[in-house]
Amino acid sequence: MGRLQVQPLHEHVANRIREMIRKGLLNKGDRVVEKDLCASLGISRTPLREALRYLTSEGLITILPHRGAYVAEPSMDEIREMFEVMTLLEGNCAAMAAKKISPGDLRKLERLHERLEKHYKANQPEKYLDVNQKFHCMLQEMAGNKVLNDVVNGLRQKIVLYRYRQLYQPDRFEASITEHRALMDALRRQDPVAAENLMRQHLINQCEALKNLYEDKTRRKPAAKS
Repeated sequence: MGRLQVQPLHEHVANRIREMIRKGLLNKGDRVVEKDLCASLGISRTPLREALRYLTSEGLITILPHRGAYVAEPSMDEIREMFEVMTLLEGNCAAMAAKKISPGDLRKLERLHERLEKHYKANQPEKYLDVNQKFHCMLQEMAGNKVLNDVVNGLRQKIVLYRYRQLYQPDRFEASITEHRALMDALRRQDPVAAENLMRQHLINQCEALKNLYEDKTRRKPAAKS
């Protein structure tokens, strides 16, 4: 029996803060009040501060000397650069997985895809996104390259917030499930070229949806008074 992997407390706290940002409970420019957050999460300040330092490397938190921690947000150019790298890496994962996928592995992906279909038909984007995350993680593990898996996992933590946001763009939910259907078909055929191209296009489309979101926010922002 394998050893049970226990998530360090600061990583758990970091996940909770990411979720709060994603759900709009913490917004760009908000100050992170350590006392309040510690009370709500039932933790001491040590794991919270470790989590905040961890999140600074993802561009989600800015720590200002003598002022505290604030919610930050990368520019669209920085997000685009993250997607460019992720597109290449996840494309390679899909190609490698397609070459070596076993019947058992395929069944695992099929079960996750069935859940995606279920949540899509029920119009449950939050549940869809949670399963989608598991699908992508499982596929990269099936590539069978530990170094690649570790690198992708690190970048995935930085990009996951923006993957959530893009699904709420007009027509993006339907496009996402359509792209997943095509990817599953390529995996069933064990076609590495198609799997790689489809995965790359999947992420390109996500980035394009985010670009439209940011441009829309910019257009709606009220002009500064002279």
